[in-house]
Amino acid sequence: MKAPKNCEILCWVYASPRQDEMYLYLKQKDDFDSLPNALRQHFGSPRLVMELALHAGRKLAREDVEAVMSNLDAQGYHLQMPPRIDADLNDGE
Repeated sequence: MKAPKNCEILCWVYASPRQDEMYLYLKQKDDFDSLPNALRQHFGSPRLVMELALHAGRKLAREDVEAVMSNLDAQGYHLQMPPRIDADLNDGE
């Protein structure tokens, strides 16, 4: 479900102490009790890194803003996983 074009959602972004570049966006500040247990355990003790106002025209570095807004609206959180790194293998030359 897409958020309306004129809709703005305030969210809080937390970094994981256990995994570099893993971030958790929450619709409610410090609302960790609403997260699934497995996610809380895997993520670790969240560290607040920023507060953001999201809207359809906003650009995010690695996430689709409309997907983030949809997840926040539907489940109250969005998990941003670390980027996948593909190694370039040298053929020995």
